[in-house]
Amino acid sequence: MTLFDELNWRGFVKQMTHEELPAVLEKEPMTLYCGFDPTADSLHIGSLLPILGLAHFQRRGHTPIALVGGGTGLIGDPSGKTQERAMLSRDDVQRNVEGIRGQLERFLDFDGANAARLINNADWLCEIRLLDFLRDIGKYFSINMMLNRDSVRMRLEDRDHGISYTEFSYILLQSYDFLYLNEKYGCRLQVGGADQWGNIVSGMDLARRLRNAETFGMTFPLVTKADGSKFGKSEGGNIWLDAERTSPYRFYQFWLNQADADVGRYLRYFTFLSLEEIEPLERALVERAQERAAQRRLAEEVTLLVHGETALDNAVRASRAMFGGDLSALDSVTLRDVFSEVPSAELSTGTLDRDALLLEVLVDAGVFASKGEARRLVRNGGLYVNNQRVDAEDQKLTGTCLLSGGMVVVRTGKKNYFLLKFT
Repeated sequence: MTLFDELNWRGFVKQMTHEELPAVLEKEPMTLYCGFDPTADSLHIGSLLPILGLAHFQRRGHTPIALVGGGTGLIGDPSGKTQERAMLSRDDVQRNVEGIRGQLERFLDFDGANAARLINNADWLCEIRLLDFLRDIGKYFSINMMLNRDSVRMRLEDRDHGISYTEFSYILLQSYDFLYLNEKYGCRLQVGGADQWGNIVSGMDLARRLRNAETFGMTFPLVTKADGSKFGKSEGGNIWLDAERTSPYRFYQFWLNQADADVGRYLRYFTFLSLEEIEPLERALVERAQERAAQRRLAEEVTLLVHGETALDNAVRASRAMFGGDLSALDSVTLRDVFSEVPSAELSTGTLDRDALLLEVLVDAGVFASKGEARRLVRNGGLYVNNQRVDAEDQKLTGTCLLSGGMVVVRTGKKNYFLLKFT
């Protein structure tokens, strides 16, 4: 299977500028680049497709450049935006660049014969003199052509927001990036999301006009859900690659909860599983959908890729704990994360020293309105402490019940949780 065979069956190829590009890539190694926008100190899962695209190219012997837009990030790409972004300071952008740098190193190999490069376009864009740039670069861009760009035309038609000259100039800067990388690193291919097609073609045109360079372009699809809605967000907002912004447990749960109609595509996009491994999972979606085997494999593979084996193990244990599994192996950070949205009460550790009756403590904490209600639930087998069923009405609450971080998890029925925090 050639590289393009691989990319095609995975659904990575949206557009390409030359029909001969697949043959050229098989004939000789090529340096390619993809840009990443430092609007935050972490990438989110919307960036995973281009990141893994670069990884597929590298695995086939090509040399990827991950270009972090420390310079263009000061301007902001208008593509797909209905209004201008808030301007970031240079310090903010630099801080974001450093955060993104560490994340990209998880996916690309920066050692070896075709080692990836991580480059910041602030290194050259922040050094350009304005009049030189306008004379040497700006004269090759037709205002007529720029006005016809979808990203520009959409904003021009919006009377409330419009488009500033700052954003309007973005296309010149990205085009110059391609020219610079072609000259300095021999980069001949730019890849990016489908919304970057116009910027990619403009960069190719600039390299041809100024250096008579033969360059290529290719775009990846913009990922959506089967129902047409936007991919990559949850009720809490973006799903980030940074574990501090989106915990590994919540990251794992996001993938675990994907719809049957989407999970086959996502296995192709976001994992390195082979076709022979994915097809049985897709058949299971039809034959045994209730088992959700494809969703579990997707969640495991992507969480492992992004957060590593230890974080995956914790996420899997935490997920099982929500369905009656062992809670004792979870650390305090994971416990707080898993049960962050359930009702809770803070109690003194002195309660544990008095050999207090469990049911009395639960009434005092507000889990039950009365001891009579608590006793009825015990008799019916519906009360659990740390996922262990309570069988005796006179059971004591002692220090042996404490989980990591001084917590006790109470469950009433199948899935009604309450968290006791002892301080």
